[in-house]
Amino acid sequence: MTRTLLLLCLMLPQFIFAQSAPKLRHQSAEFEVGSFVLNGKTIYTRDAVFQRQIQDTTYYQLGKLSLAFWPEKAAGEYQKYALRFDNNNPNDTLTLENVVPFGVNEERTYMTGLGKHGLSRTHLFRPGQKPVNVIVPDNAWHLGYADAKTNNGQNYCALARRVAWNQKIQRRRFETILLPGGTTTYQFWIMPYRGDWQEGLRRMFQEQYLFDLEGQQFDETLYQRPDLQWIRKTYAMHLIMAWDKDFYDPQTQKYRYEDFLKKAKTLYGGDEVVGIWPNWPMLGLDQRNQWDMYRALPGGLKSLKQLAEMGRKKYQTKFFISYNPWDESTRWVDHHTGMTEMIEAISADGVVLDTEGKSTPERQAAADKVRPGVIMYSEGMAVPRDMPGIVSGRVHNALYYPPLLNLNKFIRPDFAIFRVAELYLEPIRREYALSMFNGYGTEVNQFRPGHPNWVEDDYRFWGRTLRVLRENAAVFSQKQYVPLWPSQRDSIYINQWPGVEKTLFTLFCLQPAGYRGPLFETPVKSGYHLVDLWNHEELKPTEKNGKWAVTADLEAFSQKWLGTNNEGAVGAIAVLPNVLQVERRGDVLSFSAVRGQEIRIWSGHPAYDQTPKVYKIAFQQIALHKVFEHPEGKFVIQLFDQGELLDERVIMVETGMARLISQKATFFPSKSIPAGMVPIPAGNFRMKVKYGDDFIPNPREYPQEELPIPGFLMDKHPVTNAQFAQFLLQSKYRPKDTSNFLRHWQGGKIRKGQEQFPVIYVSYEDAQAYARWAGKRLPTEMEWQYAAQTSDLREWPWSKDAQVKREQQVITETLTVSKLQVDSTLCNTGNGKLYPVGAYPKGANPHGLEDLVGCVWQMTNDLYSNGTNQYLILKGGSYYLPASSWWYVEGGPRELNYTQKLMRIAPGFERNGTTGFRCVR
Repeated sequence: MTRTLLLLCLMLPQFIFAQSAPKLRHQSAEFEVGSFVLNGKTIYTRDAVFQRQIQDTTYYQLGKLSLAFWPEKAAGEYQKYALRFDNNNPNDTLTLENVVPFGVNEERTYMTGLGKHGLSRTHLFRPGQKPVNVIVPDNAWHLGYADAKTNNGQNYCALARRVAWNQKIQRRRFETILLPGGTTTYQFWIMPYRGDWQEGLRRMFQEQYLFDLEGQQFDETLYQRPDLQWIRKTYAMHLIMAWDKDFYDPQTQKYRYEDFLKKAKTLYGGDEVVGIWPNWPMLGLDQRNQWDMYRALPGGLKSLKQLAEMGRKKYQTKFFISYNPWDESTRWVDHHTGMTEMIEAISADGVVLDTEGKSTPERQAAADKVRPGVIMYSEGMAVPRDMPGIVSGRVHNALYYPPLLNLNKFIRPDFAIFRVAELYLEPIRREYALSMFNGYGTEVNQFRPGHPNWVEDDYRFWGRTLRVLRENAAVFSQKQYVPLWPSQRDSIYINQWPGVEKTLFTLFCLQPAGYRGPLFETPVKSGYHLVDLWNHEELKPTEKNGKWAVTADLEAFSQKWLGTNNEGAVGAIAVLPNVLQVERRGDVLSFSAVRGQEIRIWSGHPAYDQTPKVYKIAFQQIALHKVFEHPEGKFVIQLFDQGELLDERVIMVETGMARLISQKATFFPSKSIPAGMVPIPAGNFRMKVKYGDDFIPNPREYPQEELPIPGFLMDKHPVTNAQFAQFLLQSKYRPKDTSNFLRHWQGGKIRKGQEQFPVIYVSYEDAQAYARWAGKRLPTEMEWQYAAQTSDLREWPWSKDAQVKREQQVITETLTVSKLQVDSTLCNTGNGKLYPVGAYPKGANPHGLEDLVGCVWQMTNDLYSNGTNQYLILKGGSYYLPASSWWYVEGGPRELNYTQKLMRIAPGFERNGTTGFRCVR
């Protein structure tokens, strides 16, 4: 239990003097003043010894340190106090740090320093979890924060900041060095909050701006200007020196700026901003000022303007110039006048403020005179009191290996932040990942030379993070942002970004092995679904007590990268409204949306070096094999409105899945029944098939429901040699590829006695040509099987209860063979001899169709593609039955629902001695 002595009481403070332990009370609530570290030792204010009280100020002694404590005037919901530390020892120097209101306590959330890092010691401590290194404003690295709860369950939060000092101290980033006679004062602000611990943090950081603007209203003028709001949706920036070969090639004496922009588009979607820097470290070599350095570039300001306009028009990239406020000794031009002239001459879209962490109204006015929407972009990150005067800034690269969580984003989510990353030193995926995790952009600073061979791979990774940011930009500027959403794994961190219609969760993982499993919960939302936007997978969460249990899939990374700028894995999960309607049946994809601007469909994961198919939102159907080169695997269907992702659906198409790619030919109605055809009445049909070898997958996606089949006519027998000869005579048909065409004929004529034999050695194209000439078409597999099986779904033509002995043998996972024993008076049982059609009248089905089995394999119209090869569907079996091995095609008579493939290469290959066809009308 944390030791306590001085306590803070909230709301209406009442200071009660007590020599042992003065307390601040409000009803039953009381809180410790806090703790601090002195010369490396943590001390609680209960250890202080009362000395005296003068009016509202109480004095204490704590070893060599004297304390003075008093209430201060405050407004609003918060109460305010001051604690002064005095070093009255004439001989000792004291080091004061880690001042924490309420005192450090493992049972509460608090924030203070940890370790001895020179730039980033501030950590957020949460009960039962590892401390998280955080970024805070540059004037508040020393801050202390904590929350506490009263016995009746009321939550309070408190902030401590160093606000005053005398000349006998040394102010450092995290410590105060108290020389003899030195004094420094910390102020404490305390206020109630409701909800989870993040809401206490929100009150101090987001609502009160860390009291940087105490007593003032935040001036929203710049943030409300529509012309400046574009920077909020900007996430990729490069700063390049003018002598970089990516900008200008001194050998060819040509600008390479467009080449750079073009390549960037395919790697990471391009830059929204590129800044060109022609001054430092060359400024001061002669009398030229910073603006003269731009004028001196090849082609002068006219060429720079052309480059700026080209970038905006062709690549949607804006052009920034730089400003050096320290340039006072070169050729004098009023700085604001010079900035105005340069912005106008180049048509610049922004100004990089070198060495500055803030801007001024005069600088913004200098830009506004000549061009709307010009952004002031500071080298440092604006502290809260300076944020009203500027809308963008940087997380400086001086902070190497930056802390995981940037609380500047929490202070003002619509302030455009860019983390500065450098290419030359090492792979930097952590930089890109943390920018996405924190919901802001990255400035790739190319000032130092070096483009290692890993850069392009890193750029592609950056592109994946940028896609998440760009397509969900609306949520990243919302004040409802919740940092460090509860995670079920301590080394996996989550930020929640609630939006108007969707909610996004960004994830950052420090487990080298990666992670796949339950990670967090979120309230169930009717009419919504969950999508993993990093892996592009629809999630199926379990539901319990009104919450979804959400799983995550985070990639592994090499353990050697831990502690470097290349560590970690990243993820993004979205709660999206059910706006897209998507359905796939076989090869046909149907989609529509009730609102939005466009639907994009990707084969595989979206990527900047790929191009999606783009459609309007009205109901549409597409055949995947006709639209995509590889119509299998993952398809991502996204709905957008003005570049913002509204919904996403993901479908998987089985690899090697057979897709029907043929279309039924025009149906030729007939008022009478032509000779040789029989009527097939209309009816309903639920199709079921069986097949033999499945090494090359057979069609799977037959309709599962019963379908209506219109009536039609079908040839009583397979097409004969005589009928085909008549076709050739009248049509003068001759195939382009004559290989094996009518090979069984002799000298182009039918062998004597075979006129009524089924025609064989014909291809799919040959059969279709005959059908068109005859005013008919090839039947689909469903039509053939419907006509053959009749309404009682018989397996053999002659009887619903046909007794056929069957012996099945499983050969492999994809092959099961059947040995059949069929009555030889009903069909050819596979004796290897072809015969005239109509030779087995007892084998006819109730419609009068003959030679359905054991005659020739009969081609259907159905042509399938699996993305690798194509095949036709054959039905009925044939007169030929090879028997010495199970690896042969299972010939002989086959069941009416049996499906056989005919692999397609060329017409000459598929023409064979056992395949013919019959037609329908």
